[in-house]
This record gives sequence, structure tokens and C-alpha cells, in this order.
Amino acid sequence: MTDLSDTPTGSPVGTPAPITLLIADDDEVTRSGLRTLLAAQPGIAVVGEAADGVEAVEQARRLRPDVVLMDVRMPRRNGIEATRQLLAESAEPPRVVVITTFENDDYVTAALGAGASGFVLKRLPVRQIAEAVRVVAAGEAILFPTALRRMVAARPLDSAAALPKAALTGREEEVLRLMATGLSNPEIAEILTVTLETVKTHVGNVLTKLGAQNRTHAVVIAYESGLVVPGSARGPR
Repeated sequence: MTDLSDTPTGSPVGTPAPITLLIADDDEVTRSGLRTLLAAQPGIAVVGEAADGVEAVEQARRLRPDVVLMDVRMPRRNGIEATRQLLAESAEPPRVVVITTFENDDYVTAALGAGASGFVLKRLPVRQIAEAVRVVAAGEAILFPTALRRMVAARPLDSAAALPKAALTGREEEVLRLMATGLSNPEIAEILTVTLETVKTHVGNVLTKLGAQNRTHAVVIAYESGLVVPGSARGPR
């Protein structure tokens, strides 16, 4: 476990503060490689490392990073359990991006259930992993529609009933459909010709009414309920 909290992270006046990142992975070589590569990416400051899920939680409590890049398979406590604990115990928890070598639908399901905001593979180019960190730090979610559709078809999350009971307005349903295509809030605002703040309000209402942990969970509910048809951003006719 390495503490990088003394690493300079200050920004020149007028520039945004960097996104602070904690990397949790039990493989020292992988962890060191991710640290070196991601620290070189614009706007990201790696402030700490952890070699297992217990250390990840401890380091996140102390360092308060914006984002935790969390491996799945780790000793003492796996990344899914660490994510669940981390998000449950804090009123303002970090965003979590789960990272793994294995393209496994069970991991996607578990990560969503634990409250992770994203799921990426270690084999992706570092620029894509860095972009995932930036996206979740901005309050969005990393959506993989193909994986979500497979997951919903093979292993429902027992949340489909949430949509009929949610009493979404017509505009909220429209926003949810657009969320299901992986669009960001600014992109949704442009399509609907409304302000970004209006979209944020609609997204917040959707999450609250569905009882969804995050945008990705809301999209899963939309697929399960039939509001969104796989392969289409539109609901059934």
C-alpha cells in the first residue's frame, strides 16, 4: 500500500482542480502501471494506492478521493464488497469505477448492485480508462448497453416493478430513454432543447422515483420494464 497524499496536486489559478484518484489492485505491477499511466493523463492526480479491499476503504476514508478505481478480485475483501461498504458509510462517498481483467456479466451485476458508477476492463487503452474516471467524477455513469442488455436478459435485478409504480412524467420517461443510450446530461439538454439544470432536475427525479442507486441502475430498470427496447432508444410502440 502506498500513500501518495503528499504528491503536489495544486492547480494554477483559473484552472480546474485535478480529479483525485485512488487505485486499488492487489497486483503491484498492475497497480504501479496504472498509477504511472493515469498520473500522466490531463486533469487526474493519483493520491493513493491500496493492495486489497480493506486498505481501499481505509485509504478512501483518509484521503477522500473523488474517484476510486477498484479491482474486483482482491484478498481480505473483494472490490465489490469494498465498494458496497465505501458507498454505504459516507454521506459524500467517492465515485467508484470497477476495473477487471474479466468480461463477466456477474461482475457487472455485482458492481451495479454495490453502487459503482462504472465498469471498465484492464485491457482498454489508458486514455479510455482515464475518460471513465473523468466521466464518473462529473456525476455521470459509464454505460455499456450491450452488457446491460445481456445482463437484464440473463439475470434480472428484480427491479422492473419499480417503473410502473414510479409515476414518471412524460418528460422524465423521455429523459430515461435518452439516458439508456448512454447520453450525458449536456447531450440530453441539447436534444430536448432545455437547460442543463432542467435535465439534472429530471435525472434526479427519475433516480428518486425509481429508487435507483445511480444512472446505470436506472437504465437497467428501464430495460427490465420494457420502457426501453434493446437496440433502440425508444420505448415499445
